[in-house]
Amino acid sequence: MSVVIRLQRTGKPHQAYYRVVAIEKTRGCTGKPLEVLGSYNPRGETVGDKLQLRQERYDAWIKNGALPSDTVVHLVKKSAAKAAAPAGAKKP
Repeated sequence: MSVVIRLQRTGKPHQAYYRVVAIEKTRGCTGKPLEVLGSYNPRGETVGDKLQLRQERYDAWIKNGALPSDTVVHLVKKSAAKAAAPAGAKKP
């Protein structure tokens, strides 16, 4: 069983909303996930509003051999970088 961590689209047309799921690689885009790890709302105001992730469950799946998609890796790195930055810091 090959498990991947990817985004699963939900929501209305033109109002995308995504779930971050651990799912078997062979299941389709609307298949039943093994576990829902969080959500991603691209229309959120801040990075904290955009990505909601249960980090401990994400790390557990990675430790057990699940492969995250490129998009999920990018979102997790971006949210971790924003969370580590001081609240009043500005970008140069």
